[in-house]
Amino acid sequence: MSAPSDAVVPGPVLVIGCGLIGTSVALALRDRDVEVHLRDARPSNVELAVSVGAGTADPVDAPALVVVAVPPSAVVETVRAALTEFPGAVVTDVASVKGAICAEVTDPRFVGSHPMAGKERSGPMAASGLLFEGRAWAVVPSEDTDPAAIEVVERMAASFGAVTRRMDAASHDRAVALVSHVPHLVSALTAGLLTEAPGDDLLLAGQGLRDVIRIAGSDRGLWVDIIGSNARQVGDILDDLAVRLDELRAAVRSADGSVASHLDRGRAGVQRVPGKHGAHPTAVEGVFVSIDDTPGELSRLFADIGDAGVNIEDMRIDHELGRMVGIVEVVVRAGVADDLHTALIERGWAAFR
Repeated sequence: MSAPSDAVVPGPVLVIGCGLIGTSVALALRDRDVEVHLRDARPSNVELAVSVGAGTADPVDAPALVVVAVPPSAVVETVRAALTEFPGAVVTDVASVKGAICAEVTDPRFVGSHPMAGKERSGPMAASGLLFEGRAWAVVPSEDTDPAAIEVVERMAASFGAVTRRMDAASHDRAVALVSHVPHLVSALTAGLLTEAPGDDLLLAGQGLRDVIRIAGSDRGLWVDIIGSNARQVGDILDDLAVRLDELRAAVRSADGSVASHLDRGRAGVQRVPGKHGAHPTAVEGVFVSIDDTPGELSRLFADIGDAGVNIEDMRIDHELGRMVGIVEVVVRAGVADDLHTALIERGWAAFR
């Protein structure tokens, strides 16, 4: 394979699989004026992806890059077929499990990769060309991978605003089991408890519950495939979690305050997750603002925060039960929350700490 050209992403590009991730990759490429061709086992997915501007359904003879965005169980077969059909192309995949794929495909033109991005919604209509902005993108080459092929994939991910992390397959699968796969299962277990809860109990649900169960609404079929493809790594972490759950249950039953050590361990874990832009997490505080659930109010709030000279680190929105009112938690750096609180009250907002 020859070295990559000076173009940010060489084209044309063929995207195989027009679900959420594949269509988002295609949209991001089109935003950068790259020629994109689309293929999917379901013609309706291609039609929808074309309808949102993700590329063309026309066949392509010699793509420079093929992005395989199919479920993990179909990746190896699809990658091998693409390598055979397009002998001059770099081929990458975006599956969330890499071990079996990288072990079975050793062609120098293949580069395993995995963007750490997604939504609860699936399919081409949920796609966005901005999906990868600020997200980690694991690049998982083998010892035989052509360095020029690695550069093509890393250059593409970086052009999308993603932060690339080069890893080996075993390290990748261990990491995603911890930071993605097991949290998804824990979210599903918690959400599953709600199926047997009295309806009146659920009327007390707030943003804390919604934060925990949000990802449990994701596509079931995809997650069955993902968990099955990374079963050993996920199983090992679940074994550890089961031991800790037994310890926590005993601490709760004892009612002697020993639950504090588990809460402290959780707080320490939160502090280890990288903050904005991948930096060490910064101490933050929240200011809560009540806003009417009407068009333009959120924009007005953002404008007033900007006028106060405060940068937003994060935000969360909850809705009050039975009222057309929302509660926005504006998360800012510790030390400026009091000033923001005062500034918002002066501008007529119902703000509280």
